[in-house]
Amino acid sequence: MTDIVMPRLSDTMEEGTILRWLKANGEQVARGEDLAEIETDKATMTYQSDVDGILRILVAEGATLAVGEPIARVGAPGEQDASDASQPDASAVSQPDVHAAGEPREQAGGHDGDAQAAGDGGPAVTPAGPEGERVRASPLARRIARESGVELHGLSGSGPGGRIVKADVLGAAGSGSGAAARQAPGGPLSAAVAPEAQEDVMTAKGQTTSVELSRTQQTIARRMAESKATIPDFSLQIEVDMEACVKLRGELKGLSHAEAGEQGAPWHGGAPTYNDMVIKACALALREYPRANGSYRDGRLALHSRINVGVAVAAEDALVVPTVFDAEEKSLGEIARETRALAERVRAHTITPPELGGGTFTISNLGMYGVASFTAIINPPQAGILSVGSLAPRAVVHEGAVLARNMMTLTLVCDHRILYGAEAAQFLARIRELLQTPSALTL
Repeated sequence: MTDIVMPRLSDTMEEGTILRWLKANGEQVARGEDLAEIETDKATMTYQSDVDGILRILVAEGATLAVGEPIARVGAPGEQDASDASQPDASAVSQPDVHAAGEPREQAGGHDGDAQAAGDGGPAVTPAGPEGERVRASPLARRIARESGVELHGLSGSGPGGRIVKADVLGAAGSGSGAAARQAPGGPLSAAVAPEAQEDVMTAKGQTTSVELSRTQQTIARRMAESKATIPDFSLQIEVDMEACVKLRGELKGLSHAEAGEQGAPWHGGAPTYNDMVIKACALALREYPRANGSYRDGRLALHSRINVGVAVAAEDALVVPTVFDAEEKSLGEIARETRALAERVRAHTITPPELGGGTFTISNLGMYGVASFTAIINPPQAGILSVGSLAPRAVVHEGAVLARNMMTLTLVCDHRILYGAEAAQFLARIRELLQTPSALTL
């Protein structure tokens, strides 16, 4: 038998969640066939088998395991290994809330707070009762029971399969019946508080639904909190006159339309977007200011030889950052085609791990939503992130007259350990210069 382990599908992945098995237990699988959908810290990806044989599933859908932990075995028909006698049948694996080392999530370290307080629709947690009997309860129900001093053992659950849910615990706490009414002295629900007052406090916000974060959302939350807590950042803002870029894009759109017309095919918007122009301008500026293309790790500055620009793409309930590699060497048309293809693969959940790694700088654009300017959070360990606001006509003084010009605001957020104010300002000014004279972007 050959073990199939939780693969490392991104450079920062530490654990993954089996969202769906694409092959059934006992089914024949071939090398290269889709085996499972795995949620990583960056995206949901399809994992392919690298061996041939009969599949034996070891963990249920919804299980979360560390990279390198066995998730299945593949072998010849009828083949067994020495561990088979002690392994439970895959069909009996019914508790998906397993953490990195096979422990219940509540006992494993590394995640707490709201990520642990899953809603009533989340996976069941099965603590052992006083007589060894396992009690099925949602994580939210367990938290409320712990805070209110309610004993779960002996409660009747109204959830699926008899699982104890929030309503069961609240009902037991309010009624004060049997073992469910056990109160800790000085606990959150003091005996001095009437049940009616307790119920008022519990329901003051109306019906509350707790939603468990996906693996990607948990990673985003952790990394962004880490960034704000550990990076001494500062931001610079600059106004860019985009009139020349608007004119250039109009000309490129006309050329694309003419070429499509000659071929008798409809034009599907093949001209570069303003964001593509920002990517190209940023990449050229990064070549001139290599510290902005660096990163900070363990008290050292790493300067990277390749300029790989990450482009933030809004996915379903998450933010994914695919990478345009060697952006300074690519033409504006190549960048436009690549960014469109990457965004489509992100939204179709077909993006691959190599396309999500290796970024040396990030661009985030909310201008399409009418946001004039904003301050993004640095993606560690990168030196900075460029926030792109909306492009809109504004009244400005141009050549001694007040005119309506197409303007755009760029905000550069920098790690002060890597970039200092003067160099960051020069880098941002160079981006503006390239956008205001965009002929260099087409070379």
